[in-house]
Amino acid sequence: MQRLLPTELIAASAVVLVIVAYFASNMFYYLHAPVDFDEPITIDFKPGSSVRTLAGQLQSHNLLEHPRYLRIWGRLTGKATRLQAGEYVFAPGEAIADLIDAMVDGRVKQHSLTLVEGWTFKEFLGALAAHDAVEHTLGDVAYDEVMTVLGHEGQHPEGRFFPDTYFIHKNTEDTAILQRAYQQMDARLEQLWAERDEGLPFKTPYEALIMASIVEKESAVPEERPLIAGVFINRLRKGMRLQTDPTVIYGIGDAYDGDIRFRDLRTDTPYNTYTRNGLTPTPIAMPGLGALKAVMHPADTGYLYFVATGDGSGRHVFSVTLADHEKAVDKYQRKRNK
Repeated sequence: MQRLLPTELIAASAVVLVIVAYFASNMFYYLHAPVDFDEPITIDFKPGSSVRTLAGQLQSHNLLEHPRYLRIWGRLTGKATRLQAGEYVFAPGEAIADLIDAMVDGRVKQHSLTLVEGWTFKEFLGALAAHDAVEHTLGDVAYDEVMTVLGHEGQHPEGRFFPDTYFIHKNTEDTAILQRAYQQMDARLEQLWAERDEGLPFKTPYEALIMASIVEKESAVPEERPLIAGVFINRLRKGMRLQTDPTVIYGIGDAYDGDIRFRDLRTDTPYNTYTRNGLTPTPIAMPGLGALKAVMHPADTGYLYFVATGDGSGRHVFSVTLADHEKAVDKYQRKRNK
């Protein structure tokens, strides 16, 4: 067998190196070049999937002409075994190498879930149940048993969860979202309670939370919240009943048809503040940060009454005396109704 001479061996090696270098540079350029397509796509990389699976997914979207490049690159860099399961967004103008880095880092697609200020807990559960990204684990757990599942046995769920926009990844468990919202409300309430004005007629943070939920349901204009909170706090200090319709509506429950009637105001329930003194036994909704702050720092006025202007603005007219209040009711409600 004829041996290659040193010069021939060097030449052959050089040719091989040139070929390898060409292939490597071509592969590097291909995987790092921006990919041209129109709309972002979502890659659902399931547990147990491999870099070969990823290559197939990209090919199915006509985004990968050379799947072998991806497989070789993944093995050479060690990233093929570090890809994390989840949903990933591949956007126009990004390179395949960018997608690989995102999958190694676990930068999964984020879904938003918005809990609206003033929602009830039942509405919160409904939003969870309807969200496609949420993994539904509660199943047939009864409304009044959810807190036990969360580890807060004995607590009423109403008002305990902070309304906000939460960002989650696909298959986030509903209980995990509930815990996040619960912990955020707990932290906010604790901080605001520590910073509250002196002399408020609340013995516990929970009482302030109840009041905040009532203020939330009564206020449509943010700047009026401290005024509304001030009215209710003034009434509590004087031993007057709160006489607020949203508490009556909450007490009616599922039987509420959209209209509140005089007989509803006279029908006693634990939540009817026309027939009972003091606060309701629980919050009636999820108060937002604005309502919580308003209750902890209410406006210092002599107002004891307010009535909606009824012009669609959500604003109210505030009064110190019953006589002035009756005049406002006559102007803004009775004449308008006639």
